[in-house]
Amino acid sequence: MTSDPVTTTPDPQAVAADPVATTSAPAATISNPVTISSVLVANRGEIACRVFRTCGELGIRTVAVHSDADAHALHARVADTAVRLPGAAPAETYLRGDLIVKAAVAAGADAVHPGYGFLSENADFARAVLDAGLVWIGPAPEAIEAMASKTRAKRLMGLEPLRPQDVTEADLPVLVKAAAGGGGRGMRVVRRLEELDGALEGARAEAASAFGDGEVFVEPYVENGRHIEVQILADAHGTVWALGTRDCSLQRRHQKVVEEAPAPALSEDLATELRTLAVRAARAVSYVGAGTVEFLVADGRAHFLEMNTRLQVEHPVTEAVFGLDLVAEQIRVAEGHALPQEPPRARGHAIEARLYAEDPANGWTPQTGTLHRLAVPAGVRLDTGHGDGDEIGVHYDPMLAKVVAHAPTRAEAVRKLAGALERATVHGPPTNRDLLVRSLRHEEFTSARMDTGFYDRHLAALTEPAPDPHAPLAAALADAHGRSRFGGWRNLPSGPRTKRYAMAGEEHEVHYHHTRTGLAADGVLVVHADAHLVILETDGVRRRFEVARYGDQVHVNNTTLTALPRFPDPTAHRAPGSLLAPMPGTVVKIAPGLVTGSSVRAGEPIVWLEAMKMQHVIAAPVTGTLTALPVTTGKQVEVGMVLAVVRETPDPHAKESQ
Repeated sequence: MTSDPVTTTPDPQAVAADPVATTSAPAATISNPVTISSVLVANRGEIACRVFRTCGELGIRTVAVHSDADAHALHARVADTAVRLPGAAPAETYLRGDLIVKAAVAAGADAVHPGYGFLSENADFARAVLDAGLVWIGPAPEAIEAMASKTRAKRLMGLEPLRPQDVTEADLPVLVKAAAGGGGRGMRVVRRLEELDGALEGARAEAASAFGDGEVFVEPYVENGRHIEVQILADAHGTVWALGTRDCSLQRRHQKVVEEAPAPALSEDLATELRTLAVRAARAVSYVGAGTVEFLVADGRAHFLEMNTRLQVEHPVTEAVFGLDLVAEQIRVAEGHALPQEPPRARGHAIEARLYAEDPANGWTPQTGTLHRLAVPAGVRLDTGHGDGDEIGVHYDPMLAKVVAHAPTRAEAVRKLAGALERATVHGPPTNRDLLVRSLRHEEFTSARMDTGFYDRHLAALTEPAPDPHAPLAAALADAHGRSRFGGWRNLPSGPRTKRYAMAGEEHEVHYHHTRTGLAADGVLVVHADAHLVILETDGVRRRFEVARYGDQVHVNNTTLTALPRFPDPTAHRAPGSLLAPMPGTVVKIAPGLVTGSSVRAGEPIVWLEAMKMQHVIAAPVTGTLTALPVTTGKQVEVGMVLAVVRETPDPHAKESQ
């Protein structure tokens, strides 16, 4: 997922000998310092809440903007002022720069912070903010223009992207990539030439939806490298800081999952080289503000990827290691203040994990529903844009939170974060929490031998179900206590009570008894049972089970169960071959020429769904005949809705291929 390697010999005219903190002629025109008193964040969710937190600490008033779908979102609730963005569809609202600038003026804000994603790397939006007489908390529009487009950035670094029409078999595999934005959207790996046109079309559509810019380009795909980046912070007085390195190699769908600082197992020469190149990139565009320069490292060589002219999602690990508040530094730089000549010294190691509402074992499909409870143990940092009781919808990224651990050593930070995630309370839609814990404890990660192919190799093992066998009994005992004031004991003997639960895709039936002394079950000693806590003892070992129930959903420690009716519903049946929507979303495409009666082959795309600004292909499960296609382009669908039905027929090519 990179271009040809950049020339790694530092340019003595562009960078000083020490790439960590360098000073030269002023990077931009310096005006008189201003004082920011009110900031509008042109974003939503976690990053808006993150910026508001720092603004509150600095005594700066805050203004939120929100779509109709976000009217009750946390970022809209915690801001001093909230402004509705009218008219646009939820997925497009935060791309309406004109509405956001009007909101800032109407609310009396004197500065705009773009956050990340959406318009954060849009030079026209930055100009519109400045033209309105507001302070832009970011780099100059010219710097954004030069670096926000990955194609222009590569040319600035002396590289030339491949043109799609020039790709040959010899170039494969290649990566189709959005020129604007990030977060893995608008990216497709192509391993066969006949897949290129479809990948280009899909990437363009996804990029246009996410960033308002459908430009894509092609570059050689370097497999199993390490994704390393350098945090840049520069002022208008000529000082540029390169704040160490970060490793972001654990990714799914080209989107980061676990990040850490500093990047482990890098030679000092390579780390210095990366910082030098990052400073060179910043100086090439007279950069001012916070930014990130990204590389792929493979076989000891640095491959330039892009420069992100904004704050990154993973910035907290750099903050933890350097003891900085990067948002506060962004604001000070935007006010015209100079950075110290030297940055703080790095101390210890920090690791961040992104908690997503998604099903990693099922194609990383986003999940929706009510987030009933989210809490982490003391000692780690939690950045989130959601509060208890919030609805996780289909319109935006499924990230629930970022959890960050800082410790003196990498091993201690890994252990601390894994333990915190394991003990975290996450009640609501399915998440990747178990995957994160297992990833952090995987030997390849603990020994710092991971790369971007980590999940390609290990996903099946990391998502193997491992439900607690005692969870159904604990759920039943808690439910029995909560529903019966007198415990349900009878004077005459009676048969055991029975409850049924779905857990990890399987049905479990448990039995328990009411006795004179309380609840009992065969093979285990019930030490305590109430509606929220059950303590069981087996072979002299006592275990605690914290139980929470929300309708039919039951959470027992880290295991999620669904309470089933006592007797199965005989009418609950779907036609064989039904393709069900794995998530709520919008049908954005149906395979051309496909109608009822069409022949389809196993794996052939039938329907494209868009959810949370990413496209998901729904393919035929078997070779056969399309017997039903009840959806049309533009239709909104809910999870479990039938999208198509394929009746299996013998594959006429089966014998030929044998």
